[in-house]
Amino acid sequence: MSLAPIRASDALKKKLAKLGLHTEADLLVHLPLRYEDETRITELARAFTGEAVQLELRVLNNEIQFKPRRQMVVRACDDSGEITLRFFSFYPNQQAALSEGSRVRVFGEVRGGFFGLEMVHPRFHKIAEGDPLPAEMTPIYPSTAGLATSALQKLIGRALADGDLSETLPDEIRQRLKLPGLARSIHFLHRPPPGTDVDTLHARNHPAWRRVKFDEVLAQQLSLRRAYLARREQGAPVLVAQDDLGARLLDRLPFGLTGAQLRAMAEIAGDLAQPYPMQRLLQGDVGAGKTIVAALAACQTISAGWQAAFMAPTEILAEQHYLKLKDWLEPLGVRVAWLSGSLKSKAKREQLAATAADAQLVVGTHALIQDGVDFARLGLAIVDEQHRFGVAQRLALRKKGSNPHQLMMSATPIPRTLAMSYYADLDVTVLDELPPGRTPIKTRLVADNRRQDVVGFVKKHVEEGRQAYWVCPLIEESEALQLQTAQETYEQLFVDLPGLTVGLVHGRLKADEKQAVMAAFAAGDIDVLVATTVIEVGVDVPNASLMVIEHAERFGLSQLHQLRGRVGRGQYESSCVLIYAGPLGEIARQRLKIIFEHTDGFEIARQDLQIRGPGEFVGARQSGVPLLRYADLEMDADLVEMAREVAEEMLTEHPDLAEKHLQRWLGAREELLKS
Repeated sequence: MSLAPIRASDALKKKLAKLGLHTEADLLVHLPLRYEDETRITELARAFTGEAVQLELRVLNNEIQFKPRRQMVVRACDDSGEITLRFFSFYPNQQAALSEGSRVRVFGEVRGGFFGLEMVHPRFHKIAEGDPLPAEMTPIYPSTAGLATSALQKLIGRALADGDLSETLPDEIRQRLKLPGLARSIHFLHRPPPGTDVDTLHARNHPAWRRVKFDEVLAQQLSLRRAYLARREQGAPVLVAQDDLGARLLDRLPFGLTGAQLRAMAEIAGDLAQPYPMQRLLQGDVGAGKTIVAALAACQTISAGWQAAFMAPTEILAEQHYLKLKDWLEPLGVRVAWLSGSLKSKAKREQLAATAADAQLVVGTHALIQDGVDFARLGLAIVDEQHRFGVAQRLALRKKGSNPHQLMMSATPIPRTLAMSYYADLDVTVLDELPPGRTPIKTRLVADNRRQDVVGFVKKHVEEGRQAYWVCPLIEESEALQLQTAQETYEQLFVDLPGLTVGLVHGRLKADEKQAVMAAFAAGDIDVLVATTVIEVGVDVPNASLMVIEHAERFGLSQLHQLRGRVGRGQYESSCVLIYAGPLGEIARQRLKIIFEHTDGFEIARQDLQIRGPGEFVGARQSGVPLLRYADLEMDADLVEMAREVAEEMLTEHPDLAEKHLQRWLGAREELLKS
């Protein structure tokens, strides 16, 4: 596969680079966003309002008007009628081209105006009578500021004439999958012939599009699968338990494991005993019990004579894990260390010394990956809420040991097609069963003009002996968003709820202040906790059974589901009240409808994927995995399944073609995947 650089001026190359176009091969797979049919002329009498058409016109007159604003107004006609062409920004050469008597072809959307039919800023060019029409539809490509469509069309035309479009799919595979040839498909999509159904092209369900989408997904699967196999070539500590630490932990717990937790533990235990590094994603809905599974994995590591590290993205979450793991493991003789950015110098020195010596489990925030943190014998790295960490941060933790095993956890359920596509380099374990005792949560939608009703509901709830969260999206006033802020809400509730203790926690408090407020809430000394999303994950207060979310329309579905999951953890019936401000946009309305109708995190995630696409789901991982440009994970789930099977087959039986396929679709970007 030739990766020859694009032949163009330096200025043009810079613009192309913004689109990820560096080589001739990149140009070949830079496909049109849409098409305009300039292969036929429509008579004015047959042009309908709202329709994009090409007209062939004679200019009747051209004048510059200044009211209501400066504009060039051109009257033109064909044999069937007249039309007005309006240009609010124009150059002298355009004015000259549209002089009286000129013959032009114009392309644009026809609409009704005050003086009859008109087009605003149509694309046009001057012609002589009898000039032939184009033989193909006009492709409109994704572009960037300062890069003319015509320049892209010219470069891509040259690449089509000279470029390498040889097959990378063996004939037997292509025929088995009933896919058309690549060269034919690429040529067709860049240059569709007259008469092609434009709707089929725009819907991207033409066989040529199917072939391109399959090749794109196959490149992703090949790359991730190759990264997976490469990791298996690396050595890692073999962690086989030498005592019954895990069994003793289970004996101490006041609950038994679910079937899903037992299955997950068996998979992880098997991985840790292998001589290559585990790379497993443990995902489960809010409250599915991921922490105990991680604790048992740590027990196996410690029993084998190695250390485990547990990293979480926020101080509140990390400390919750630390206190819980310390409570579980220290009575069993395990030394648990704590590292965070807020530790005072003396305490930090002590914890660093323990990490480098005899600590068996080290829990912390990003502080775990800073310079100066040395592990004595790191065998397992556990990363909670892994999508909140970047590729580089997860790598930094791995480098703290001699290629330790890695267990990543996520309480944001990942839809199956997304897991198959973007996480194909990982083994994925799903906790699809909630522990007994999780009470159902009732979700209520309330308009913000009924806030006082909600305040009354909170008061009644607390008088019954329980506690409540009240979550706000911002800390201080923003002129742009005019949202109710945590500070204002705290002050207002302080007035509205006399006799009740109201607390406030947000990201700008110092760590020890945050910890003090959270400890007071957990102890029952605070009745209503006003908070920003710092309490989104990990906070576990069984007596808190009411969650109020202010400006719910401003939150994403994943955040709403996570916040709702902070309640329903005890024996009481729990509620989540979503206060929204109207009028609602279409996406906000969809989100609130989904969260109201569903409690299953996987179904919520599936519908969220339809609304948002994969980019935000993948989170920081997207810096390591190129997003799909053409394939749609919901529409093309069958292609992902097919590509997974073909990737295995090609890596084993056709490695040269697999390499060529990767070069065509990913080129240098494949390096990003090796993290």
